[in-house]
Amino acid sequence: RLIPIIGDEAVDMEFGTGALKVTPGHDPADFEIGQRHSLETINILNNDGTINENGGTYEGQDRLEARAPIVDHLDREFALEKIEPYSHSVGHCERCDEVVEPLVSEQWYVRMEPLAKPARASVDEGRIKIVPERFDKIYFNWLDNIRDWCISRQLWWGHRIPVCYCDDCGEHIVEMEDPTECPNCASSSLHRDPDVLDTWFSSALWTHSTLGWPEQTEDLDYFYPTAVMETGHDILFFWVARMIFSGLFNMGEEPFHTVYLHGMVLDPDGVKMSKVKGNVLDPLEIIDLYGADAVRFALTTGTAPGNNMRMNEGKLEASRNFANKLWNASRYVMTNLQKADSLEGWKDVADLQHREDRWIVSRLNRVAEQVDQHMQEYQFGEAQTAIHDFLWNEYCDWYIEMSKIRIRAGESPSPLPVLAHVLERVLRLLHPFLPFVTEEIWQALSNILPQQGENSGALIVAEYPKPDAGKFDDAAEREIEAVVELTRAARNLRAVFRIQNNEKIPATVNTSEQFAKVFTDSTRFIESESGITLTLSSSANGAGNTGNEASQVITTGTLAMSIGDLVDIEKEKTRLTDELNELTGYRRKIAGRLSNDQFLSKAPQEVVDKDRERLDDADARADRLTDILDRLSA
Repeated sequence: RLIPIIGDEAVDMEFGTGALKVTPGHDPADFEIGQRHSLETINILNNDGTINENGGTYEGQDRLEARAPIVDHLDREFALEKIEPYSHSVGHCERCDEVVEPLVSEQWYVRMEPLAKPARASVDEGRIKIVPERFDKIYFNWLDNIRDWCISRQLWWGHRIPVCYCDDCGEHIVEMEDPTECPNCASSSLHRDPDVLDTWFSSALWTHSTLGWPEQTEDLDYFYPTAVMETGHDILFFWVARMIFSGLFNMGEEPFHTVYLHGMVLDPDGVKMSKVKGNVLDPLEIIDLYGADAVRFALTTGTAPGNNMRMNEGKLEASRNFANKLWNASRYVMTNLQKADSLEGWKDVADLQHREDRWIVSRLNRVAEQVDQHMQEYQFGEAQTAIHDFLWNEYCDWYIEMSKIRIRAGESPSPLPVLAHVLERVLRLLHPFLPFVTEEIWQALSNILPQQGENSGALIVAEYPKPDAGKFDDAAEREIEAVVELTRAARNLRAVFRIQNNEKIPATVNTSEQFAKVFTDSTRFIESESGITLTLSSSANGAGNTGNEASQVITTGTLAMSIGDLVDIEKEKTRLTDELNELTGYRRKIAGRLSNDQFLSKAPQEVVDKDRERLDDADARADRLTDILDRLSA
């Protein structure tokens, strides 16, 4: 057989000799070259992988077994110049790892140009929004460079191709109902095409075929089009684009107005999970270890639309700890609610008098506003983080601790209605992220609280909280933030000088008259939480340093703690100086790693993020030590 010689731009002249063997029947790139030059497409393989009649004397041999005899044949004919080892990419089946042999065969196609144009326009003209927007380019690129779609598959399972053939005249018959005779020759000898539709063709009909289409059903009329389509970014063109053009073609309008794309869940090293690699985390096993809510929370915490995330034990443990924090805080609150004489007004908490109550209710409504904004923008990870931080830091760590002092003292007004109000609203806010534990707590809480207003019966159908701007209280927020800052500053100084918790330390705060009143009102809480005996001063000269004091500047003034009788100041200065020097070396080491491009490119993202967090902590600690040493030396 004479082999034609052709020239084509597909040949890389820098690779090998610049002369390329082309087999249009067994390689996609070669097939395209063959089409451009009208080359004959010759298939040498049977469907079982053996050589067919086009293989000459090798007919009937397995294609792998025939390789060595062919090389020997070339050698005997003096047509073999040399043999070189060469690594190249060969497609393998992901299930059985067999080499995939491309073949040219007759298939069914969908002409894509008339479908792709309106699907592109739907996004380009704003009728469909993709979140995040950066995936618009990927969507457009696929549709702009689209080829006709091969929709037939040689598989055992799927929707069968709706085509029959006449055994007598060869007519192709495509009808809505199974034909009984050939429309061309009236023969009843027909057979159905054995192929099935590509699974993505079937899936592309999901938005309307599940609702009864092509019949005009009540469900189809009500649910089509829908609002938001949520799926992974890796199937934007496999599924989403095909749903869009299928919906447009079959229904005449877009199937949804928003496409929300989530990222992929990677293993702890940032590698895509697969059965072949053996790095799949079994969700059922993880749920058994951490709980379903913890797994759900870990998967959605801090994630942004379209971004991949790594699943690791640290996230799972943190999520489980948060669920436990919520459970324990709720148990404490409900235990006290059961002892209350009255919980009247817990639902609306109107006309609040106590500063701490006004603060936590104001913060609750601010958080509800943030969550609402994040939800509107599809920033679900940010919404979840806002609720998490409010519950853990403000409600549990501060407001509950403040309420304990008031409850023990039997103060009026009681904080219990506010404790109940905030907890009940937080459970509603958290429900989409922790559905099981919040429902369980909410049911128990509902049995304790007097019924006021709606009775939804289940948290999952209860109204989601809306922010009430009328309960924003800037003054209360500033004042309680000052109390929190003072308490933290006193705690930090105790920790720096390693003073035992049972030691009460005399402390003076020099501040304005406004905040002197605030600190006076909160003295019991500040002293209880920081282990100091508080004295307030409004001296214009500030809190003087006697040489026995450790001081720290806070937003509202200066805190000075008398530590001379508890520690050796000179020894402490030496120890703190040594610690600062050691911290400086530690910081230099981390900063060096983070400035190394090779480390940044090769290290897992989790390791890089951890080092950045350590660097921030080291900087903050060094600034604190420097400030304290400066004041001790003043």
